Amino acid sequence: MSQLFEPLTLRETELPNRVMVSPMCQYSTPDGVATDWHLVHLGSRAVGGAGTVLTEATAVSPAGRISPSDLGIWTDEQADALERVASFVRDQGSVPGVQLAHAGRKASTASPWEGGHPVDPDEGGWTAVGPSGTAYPRDGEEQPTRKLSTAEVKDVIDDFVAAAERARDAGFLVAEFHAAHGYLLHEFLSPATNDRTDRYGGDFEGRTRLLREVTAGVREVWPDDHPVFVRISATDWLDDRPSWTVDDSARLAPRLAEAGADLLDVSAGGISPAQSVPSTGPSYQLPYAETIREHVVDTGVDLAVGTVGGITEPAQAEAIVANDRADAVLMAREFLRSPYWPLHAADALGAEGDAVEWPVQYRRAVK
Repeated sequence: MSQLFEPLTLRETELPNRVMVSPMCQYSTPDGVATDWHLVHLGSRAVGGAGTVLTEATAVSPAGRISPSDLGIWTDEQADALERVASFVRDQGSVPGVQLAHAGRKASTASPWEGGHPVDPDEGGWTAVGPSGTAYPRDGEEQPTRKLSTAEVKDVIDDFVAAAERARDAGFLVAEFHAAHGYLLHEFLSPATNDRTDRYGGDFEGRTRLLREVTAGVREVWPDDHPVFVRISATDWLDDRPSWTVDDSARLAPRLAEAGADLLDVSAGGISPAQSVPSTGPSYQLPYAETIREHVVDTGVDLAVGTVGGITEPAQAEAIVANDRADAVLMAREFLRSPYWPLHAADALGAEGDAVEWPVQYRRAVK
């Protein structure tokens, strides 16, 4: 049997296979409320055989949105709209997950197809916040950014916990925090963006405190039998200044497991446009996940590790899992090209019928 299509059990939740739909921002909501677009977008990937389907970055507060069109879960109305998405995904045999997020200093921008420029408060935007008052550097555009007070940092923790409670009640089985790609939780981790002198800054212990406290706070309200994921940027890709590194990520992993995390979703970059990205060929971010996983195994920590980046082929994904380089693969762009990728992959790997099957409604056309 294909190891890619073997179940992965985290706590008491069985993920039917190791293929996960990575969060993909859609910038397509009125007032943060999910629409039919989100039901079809996420639901079709569940129909396509993905073991776990994660929502796009879902803001825990109005200030936490990347754009005014972002998905949100800071109100009951927003949670109610997401409930039917979670229900449909479960009905297809997949595990529904929500990615809880705060955009930090990268907030209040237009949708990518509208240019991605900062949106002024008088145009429906708001003042971005971060660990410091330093704005995200944009080409010729200075965006006002306000430093969070220590009390406001604690409010951020409360926002994540309240959002997790809504997601839990809406039927999601996985909660993931977005601590990657230069958004708020990542900004606190990195010395490139965190120059605070209070308990949420300074050394490694201080800079990782917010993410650890968010993880612990959500773990308290998340069901004991359901897993918590954390997405991190393994490295800032900044070699010319103090920054977050793969060694930092490996050091952080056991601390997150101690706080209640069950899977580390390993990505990279996003903290600064000055980053130096290596070759973006097949599985180009896998070495980061592999390094972290080796450290996790060596230290005896119970923490699964997922990998992302340039994963497109069934044999490629199979080899990643079969060779113990990662416990799961998370895919985004390939799922945009092929919503039914897992079904095709199962056919290619000879696993169809064991762990994933074409829906009965489609079988006469594909068999």
